[in-house]
Amino acid sequence: MELKDKKILVVGLAKTGVAVTRFLARAGAFVTVTDMREEEALSDVLAELSDLDITYELGRHIPYSFLMADLIVVSPGVPMDIKPLEMARAQKRRVVSEVELASWFIKAPMVAITGTNGKTTTTTLTGEIFKACGFETFVGGNIGNPLIELAESGQEVSRVVVELSSFQLEGVESFRPDVAVLLNITEDHLDRYHSFQEYIDAKLRIFENQTADDFAVLNIDDPLVAACASKLKAQLFPMSRLHELEEGISYRDGFITFSHKGKVLRFGTEGFKLKGVHNLDNIMASLASTLLMRCDGDCAYEAVKNFKGLPHRMELVEEIDGVAYYEDSKGTNVGSVVKSLESFDSGITLIAGGKDKGGSYEPLAPLVESRVSHLVLIGEAKARMREALGALTDTHEAQTLEEAVEIARRLTKPGGVVLFSPACSSFDMFKNYEERAQRFKAAVRAGKKGEA
Repeated sequence: MELKDKKILVVGLAKTGVAVTRFLARAGAFVTVTDMREEEALSDVLAELSDLDITYELGRHIPYSFLMADLIVVSPGVPMDIKPLEMARAQKRRVVSEVELASWFIKAPMVAITGTNGKTTTTTLTGEIFKACGFETFVGGNIGNPLIELAESGQEVSRVVVELSSFQLEGVESFRPDVAVLLNITEDHLDRYHSFQEYIDAKLRIFENQTADDFAVLNIDDPLVAACASKLKAQLFPMSRLHELEEGISYRDGFITFSHKGKVLRFGTEGFKLKGVHNLDNIMASLASTLLMRCDGDCAYEAVKNFKGLPHRMELVEEIDGVAYYEDSKGTNVGSVVKSLESFDSGITLIAGGKDKGGSYEPLAPLVESRVSHLVLIGEAKARMREALGALTDTHEAQTLEEAVEIARRLTKPGGVVLFSPACSSFDMFKNYEERAQRFKAAVRAGKKGEA
């Protein structure tokens, strides 16, 4: 689409909205930005855009602007079913996500990664493998820099790796990655979606425009992921931790095997710094994506062995008096916490809770009953979580995260583990999951000083 002199409405002025606004203004479009927040709350953002000629509509959405736009670009944090957007679509206005817009201006081969859990680790590792194998690579999307920043920079890259949330995928039209990865699907964001199926459908849009020239990497151990295989137009490239595969990538007895059109590569996992069963899935997805896009096997293997993982995802904070404290603040949904609990056999004191996202806590029940010795609950969700899980183990409630850490410290015996994996978002008590993580770490280390 030619952007010059087009009337374009940007909905939402968070980080992505700012990047989109800057790109469109510099491309010569007539840009209007709308956000439900008032000017005072957006002062820092507006200062970033002060050098550009933009129309602002703040504190409200004006229907006329939606109905008169040639194009509407929606930020990920804005639900696609708000009334002004529904009116615009009814009048055949074009409504897209930032990822869709960016894809019109990016020509480099692309790996796109989605799933309820593991996206960020897989995206980051995939980027590290490409870079280690000599490819100039942009990594972004739902992590780091919005994809539109690559389009604006004009930077020449030979590979693009993009993490995609369901929110970003809602607004795609022609977006088509060379390799699309679906890691898993568990209940999440049911505070935004009307049903679990609606959330699944959003995830599956990653494959919508692929053709037989492209690859779809699917974790077939997940029944919901495996069920979509028959609907694909791309070449299926399965991955499995539970079954050996003649074509695909699989794990058995300490080895990952990549098999594709007669080419077989084997990788021993013993030297990997990235631990945990869930990370085997993430590593296999990264290896599959990069090897399918012409990375050398030896080079890819070295990159995996050197990768230490990400902060806020099963990060060992301290070992104090024989108790290991793990910070897993990115465990914002039930499926993620299931994976985290599976990493320990028993003796877990689990600190969980936060802003409830509307899903069921029942999938945690077998692991809480068999592996969690003590459960300490915080935040808005604590009553619902106690109702679902409280009878399965020794359960306590705390008013603050610091109090929860103190309770966990008193209860956990040497050889045990204190795991902070909330299964909820952070927005009831914290600005974001990073702030929540830092508060947990500070509380753990304060306890260490108290013992000194």
